[in-house]
Formats: sequence, C-alpha cells, structure tokens
Amino acid sequence: MLEGIEEQLVNIKIIINKILFFKKKFIINKYSFIYQIILKDKQMSYLILVRHGQSVWNLENRFTGWVDVDLNDNGRAQAKKSGELIKDKQINIDLYYSSFQLRAINTLKIIQEQLNDYKNIKSVWQLNERHYGSLTGLNKDEMKKELGEEKVHQFRRSWDLRPDPLDKNSAYHPINISTYKDIPADKIPDTESLKDTYERVIKYYIKYVENNFKNKNILISAHGNSLRSLCKYLFKLDDNKIAKLEIPTGNPLLIEFSEDNKILNCEYLDTERAKDLLVY
Repeated sequence: MLEGIEEQLVNIKIIINKILFFKKKFIINKYSFIYQIILKDKQMSYLILVRHGQSVWNLENRFTGWVDVDLNDNGRAQAKKSGELIKDKQINIDLYYSSFQLRAINTLKIIQEQLNDYKNIKSVWQLNERHYGSLTGLNKDEMKKELGEEKVHQFRRSWDLRPDPLDKNSAYHPINISTYKDIPADKIPDTESLKDTYERVIKYYIKYVENNFKNKNILISAHGNSLRSLCKYLFKLDDNKIAKLEIPTGNPLLIEFSEDNKILNCEYLDTERAKDLLVY
C-alpha cells in the first residue's frame, strides 16, 4: 500500500514540475516580449552634423557667407568620404536637412549616393552660413594685412561683432542672387554676427528639428558658423568658449542622444581631421 502511495506522490511531483516548467516558460516569454518593446521604445537617436566639403572660395581663402559657390574637387572627395564613414556606422538616416546653399546641398547629395538613400532633402535658408557683410568676397590674408590680424580674428570669432553691411548693389548681396529669390526680403541680412546666425539657426532647430528626434536619425549639412551655432546650443558653450570651436570641412560629427534628448556621446568620424569639441 505504501508503494502505491509513493508512486502517486512521484507522479504528482512530476506533474507539479511540469506545471512549474511551463509556467516559468510562459512568464519568460511574456516578459521577454515586454522587454523587447521597452528596448525598442528606448532606442537611441543620432544627429550627424556635416560641414560642406571644401568650396572654391574656401580654397581661395575668401569670406564666402551667402555667396552661392560650389564644391571644388577636394570638397567632392571629402563629401564622398563622409558618406563612406556614415555608411560604415550602419545608421539609417530618417531625415535630411541642408541650407539653401549649393555647397551644402551637393555635399548632402554625394553623401546620399554613398548611402544609396535618396530621401527628400529639406533645404532651409535658416541653416545658411553667416553673412559676412562688407567682407564678403575678400581674401582673409589680405584683410589681415589691411585691418590687422586681431581685427580680422574679432570679425571671424567674436560673438556679437558685425562687419559693416554689404552694399545692396553688390553682386554678392543675397538680394541679387537668384538662389534666394523666394526668401522674404525682410529676412535677408546685409551683415551678421555669430549671435545673429545663432538666433535664426536655433529658432528653426528647436521648432522643426529637435521635436523630430524621437527614435529618428537626422543628418544636417550646413556651414562652419551655422554648425558652430548648433554646437553652442547642444554643448551649452558660453559666448567666450564658442570662439575656440572649429568645425572642419567634410568630417561628419556624430552625436548620440538618449530617449530624453540628452547627449550620450559625440565624435568626429574622420579621426585624422578631428577638431577639439571643447566639452567631449
């Protein structure tokens, strides 16, 4: 009789173990699924900032500003390498932005060719280069001889110093350049400080770009001063520190964000031509 009871107890134990096994498996599967949902919801977002490749006037060392010059051969090669470096990161780009200017747009198109990704580019004048006023078109080295190196440095790197306005009759004035014919006349500057550039860039960025970050990757092709403005905002640089920030041409700056838009990491993809980011 005892043997029969013991046999029944063994069978009951086996049944209980099976029940516990399947219950445990169900719980693991259930919560694994939930965990995957959480992970998906917590995906990181990437912002890639690319200063256009070297332009014709970069090579000639001229103040370019809003003059719509194109890339030179080296600039096109820099843009191609930018695309290759981004491709190596295997980051799918959801949204593309550029300034209105040819050198930034063509840089982005070359990058898209490397990525084999031809999504629409949102080109906006608010991401244009800083307007250098009466310095536009002049050679920087010649201006150093004429005005002094310190004065030219102040024009290029100070926060709120504007050069004299550019004459509206100048061929270099934006009102005389067909690229800008659809921009309201009251939005077209005669000259700008970095502060002026910052205000138009960041106003647009906050309203139209920052709100698109949720689980999206964004690439912006723009200019030295419009990207310095963005970095000032993103890295919380003060008005003095921003003067030390340099943005190299054709070198993608990859910024990784958490789900609540906090910067987790920041790096130039072409490490050989990287510049000091001051805070990272």
